[in-house]
Amino acid sequence: MPECAFCSIAARAASAAVVLDEAHVVGFLDARPVFPGHVLVVPRHHHVTLPDLPAALLPGLFEAVQRVAAAVVDALGAHGSFVAVNNTVSQSVAHLHVHVVPRRHKDGLRGFFWPRQRYESEEAMAETADRLRRALSSAR
Repeated sequence: MPECAFCSIAARAASAAVVLDEAHVVGFLDARPVFPGHVLVVPRHHHVTLPDLPAALLPGLFEAVQRVAAAVVDALGAHGSFVAVNNTVSQSVAHLHVHVVPRRHKDGLRGFFWPRQRYESEEAMAETADRLRRALSSAR
């Protein structure tokens, strides 16, 4: 997709600080990082969200994410990492991308994406779980 910025990077038609370039995935530094070393790992071919990604590509994508998460610790001296995927909402580029953000103790990142909340009741929690179980069992 020529209009997709991440497809252009994956096709080497646009410049980026690429850190991982493999057959099915590309990893590059986010141009607007949360912290230096913030990497976006993307499937080489265009898929908008995680549910759109063919199941056969899932292991390769997350194996690459796992290696990048280890690399930010090893190469940058981070204490750990934050790994996240947005699907549609808060997805600034409509191409599946996994954020791997290096983290350090006391780096100031708190409540980065959302405030926590509680279920209204145990019954509301059970109903939510039941609805998800039904959706998952019908998707098999």
